[in-house]
Amino acid sequence: QVQLVESGGGLVQAGGSPRLSCAASGSIFSNTDMGWYRQAPGKQRELVATITYGGRTNYADSMKGRFTISRDNAKNTVYLQMNSLKPEDTAVYYCYAKKWPSGSDYWGQGTQVTVSS
Repeated sequence: QVQLVESGGGLVQAGGSPRLSCAASGSIFSNTDMGWYRQAPGKQRELVATITYGGRTNYADSMKGRFTISRDNAKNTVYLQMNSLKPEDTAVYYCYAKKWPSGSDYWGQGTQVTVSS
């Protein structure tokens, strides 16, 4: 059973630059796509960024130039470096994984990021 645990969320002022972490149990980085999604109250869950097992990244338009996704295979961890945060970035941020060849989806429990001002 794959488990994803997010950390690094909390209260941050506008313009802040926290880094979120997602620690994955087991060896899932091989043939595994990873990503971050977020969901604000009353809003649909939306893509933030993804990174494939091959290292290809993809970002939502509003995140380009501000957020950076990366992964550390030795630590079974994926990161989201968030820069120049805006109040509109306030949301629960979820770690996501898709394991191939099964195509199984895994989600973390989420970590709250609240941007003030």
